[in-house]
Amino acid sequence: MSAESTRRPPAGPRAELKRQAIVRAARERFLREGFGVGMDAIAAAAGVSKVTVYNHFGSKEALFTAVVTGALDEPLTEDASAALERLTEAEDLRPALLDAARRWVHSVRTNDEVAALRNLVAAEAHRLPELGRAWQHHGAQGHHPAVATTLRTLDEQGRLAIPDLEAAVIQLYALLVFPHMVFGTYGTQIDDDLTERLITSGVDMFLAHYGPRPA
Repeated sequence: MSAESTRRPPAGPRAELKRQAIVRAARERFLREGFGVGMDAIAAAAGVSKVTVYNHFGSKEALFTAVVTGALDEPLTEDASAALERLTEAEDLRPALLDAARRWVHSVRTNDEVAALRNLVAAEAHRLPELGRAWQHHGAQGHHPAVATTLRTLDEQGRLAIPDLEAAVIQLYALLVFPHMVFGTYGTQIDDDLTERLITSGVDMFLAHYGPRPA
């Protein structure tokens, strides 16, 4: 194994601040100029040397992967997260889930930066297999953990019957947010009326399938 492959990135509080600055600058530059942007430009935008960028990430591919996985870790908006948390205390689950779904879908539809990053990933994934591995590593419950936590709690409360949490998380995504991601990839958007119909029918299908069965 080469020294290059075993080299550890800088550590410590100062190094972490530099790493964050590099990722922020790289995200902005990748979104503005695509994967072809030079490392010199990224380093200059971050206020560090190009050597520092390479010390932290080793390659532009690794930096791009860090930018994308950082975006995957971004939480739901505070508004949507709070609505999800309230589900476990709601007296009537359907209207509470509809409210949470509307807020969640709104956050997906209006986050232009993450949508642009998804499109950039689609363009570059063929030469960056580590992007696919990063997505797989997160798993269904890693996008966003608040969703999985809420569904798990509702199952434990007996308000839903979810034998397979991983499948349920993916199915809820498929019903509510994946259509907007797919349309966004093609540079278009689902209109407000159809969005509301998808939310209402999606919530009803989810509850019909996972509602607790009578004893």
